[in-house]
Amino acid sequence: LTRHLTLAIPIIAGFLFLFVVSALLHTSLSDPGILPRATPEEAAHLERQIDNSGGSSYRPPRTREVLINGQPVKLKYCFSCKMFRPPRTSHCSLCDNCVERFDHHCPWVGNCVGKRNYRFFYMFLLSLSFLTAFIFACVITHLTLRSQRIGLLNVLQESPASALELLICFFSVWSILGLSGFHTYLVASNLTTNEDIKGSWTTKRGCEETGNPYSYNSALTNCCAVLCGPMPPSLIDRRGYLEMDTEQQPGHKCSPASQGTGAEASLEICEEFAVSCSA
Repeated sequence: LTRHLTLAIPIIAGFLFLFVVSALLHTSLSDPGILPRATPEEAAHLERQIDNSGGSSYRPPRTREVLINGQPVKLKYCFSCKMFRPPRTSHCSLCDNCVERFDHHCPWVGNCVGKRNYRFFYMFLLSLSFLTAFIFACVITHLTLRSQRIGLLNVLQESPASALELLICFFSVWSILGLSGFHTYLVASNLTTNEDIKGSWTTKRGCEETGNPYSYNSALTNCCAVLCGPMPPSLIDRRGYLEMDTEQQPGHKCSPASQGTGAEASLEICEEFAVSCSA
């Protein structure tokens, strides 16, 4: 193709490949927004607050409500992390951690996709779509140019790798483009995959339809908020000393996210988020 068309083809392909690898590594190796677990003292204090909120024979529900843009949003209590989850936070059963703005756990990148790495995941999908479509177009052009000289059957016999690559790209490009389109819709709507599957703001489960309290009612503004907003700092102390909890139940695994002021951090995040959305 470089002899018959342009030298820019391998340059563009190399640039797209490097961009895909960079976005993949950023998504896979960065902290998705893990919230530190509550310390035993914080967990005990929170348990006392919950128990004291009702009578002696009344067990209060493990939920709280905050107002987001005038709309009540429930905060669920996480029994693993011993804290109330901030809005849009969910506990990943595979990573065993609560993740802010949890989207999903992606086995292809080996990490959760959340508040701090979603923009890298979206860039990975978009760049991979461009790269796959570009390779697909180049393979078709290559086979077409050669078949005009020696025939299609001879080309397939001389270049079986090109035929195999064409077949792989043909079946891959549709799924990748479809996934990119789905996440483009999520970004424009300021939704997460978790919220869309559960139908949190729609009538998918027969509930009364409520508007998305996190949407800015503008696709462009939602895209800027999701992809171009400030990067929140990581709450994980990567250099902190991890003490084994002797009171842990068997089978419960420890992680660096189990250290720190988890309950206090989650409550502060809830308050700050509610205030910012109500402003």
